[in-house]
Amino acid sequence: MCVAGRRSARATHQRGHKAVGIRSWFGLDRPEAPEPVRSGPPTTEQLLGALDAIETQAREGKVPGVVLSRLLRVTRIVRQTLPRLDNLGLGSREGFSVMATATDYLPVAIGNYLRLPRDWADTRPIAAGKSSVMLLVDQLDLLGTTMDKVYDAVCRADAEAIIVHGAFLEQKFGQASDGGVLGLGPDPVRVAPPPETGSAHTPSPPGAVSTSPSASPHPLAPPE
Repeated sequence: MCVAGRRSARATHQRGHKAVGIRSWFGLDRPEAPEPVRSGPPTTEQLLGALDAIETQAREGKVPGVVLSRLLRVTRIVRQTLPRLDNLGLGSREGFSVMATATDYLPVAIGNYLRLPRDWADTRPIAAGKSSVMLLVDQLDLLGTTMDKVYDAVCRADAEAIIVHGAFLEQKFGQASDGGVLGLGPDPVRVAPPPETGSAHTPSPPGAVSTSPSASPHPLAPPE
C-alpha cells in the first residue's frame, strides 16, 4: 500500500473512533432499553392489601378520631363492594372509582395530612377558613358518599336479576292468585282455586240432627 493510501485509512479510522467517542459521551451507543411490561388492573387481593396498608398508616400516624372514623367508613364500603364488582367490571366508571379509591385517593389524602406538623395541620386555616384536618374530613366524606352510590348500583344490579326471574316465572306459570297452570309434564295440571265460603251449604255428617227448616216433618205425614 502506498503512503497516501495508508494516510487515508488512518484518517478514516480516527474519524470513526472520534464519532464513537462522541456518541458514548451522550449515551447514544447504549442499547435501547426494552419497554416495561404493562400490568393489568389490580386483583381483589391487591385492593384489599391496599386498604389494609392505608388503615395501618393512619393508625400508626395517630390521625384524629374524626379522620379515622371516616376512613374506616370508606374502607368498609369498598370491602363490601369488591366481591360484587364483577357485575360492573373494573373497566366501568364505578369499578374504576373503587380501584382508584383504594390505591390512589385514600393513600394520597392520608399521606398529605401526615406529612404536615400536627399542630399546624389541625389549627391553621389554609382554604375557605378551614384547616388541613377539616379539608381532609371533607374529602373523606365525599369519598364515602361516592362509594355508597357505587355499592347501591352494584346491589341494584343483583336485584335486577330477581325482577327478571320473577317475570319469567309469571310468564311460565301464570298468576298464583287466579289459579295458574303448572307446566310440570306433557299434560298441564290445573291448580284448583280455593273453596268459596259464606252461603255454600256444608253437608252434615251421618247421624247428625239437622236443624234446617227443610228437615222438619211434613204436617200430613203419619206418625212414626
